[in-house]
Amino acid sequence: MRAVLQRVTSGSVAVDNEVVAQIGLGYVILLGIGPEDTPAIARDLAEKTAYLRVFEDEAGKMNRSLLDVNGESIVVSQFTLYADTSRGRRPSFINAAKPDLAEPLVEVFTARLREFGIAAQQGIFGAHMVVDIRNDGPVTILLELPQN
Repeated sequence: MRAVLQRVTSGSVAVDNEVVAQIGLGYVILLGIGPEDTPAIARDLAEKTAYLRVFEDEAGKMNRSLLDVNGESIVVSQFTLYADTSRGRRPSFINAAKPDLAEPLVEVFTARLREFGIAAQQGIFGAHMVVDIRNDGPVTILLELPQN
């Protein structure tokens, strides 16, 4: 499972010109699911996301977590994180999980964030989404479990 965390001052997701998720300070999380991923991996990655310290403290050091800053999140399913570009000019997505596996694991990940008390919204699985990311820093972190 792969997550690209974008630390944001604000973010939103629109589908068919309608905003379906909107946050202030927090993360826009682009979440890719692989075919070997499990609910346990989704929960572990959500916990790592909740406690990762990339928000600044009073001294300007990245020393606060999403929980510490009472941040919000938007989780966006992103199968393209599993793109294979090793051959040709068009990416292959054969390494991404099929929707019947991926969609429930996106739900598990989001639910686990909520268990920590994080306001977690989602894009619409499988929809064409327009994601607005107002990246702060910029800070972009790639998390992957299991780690290769």
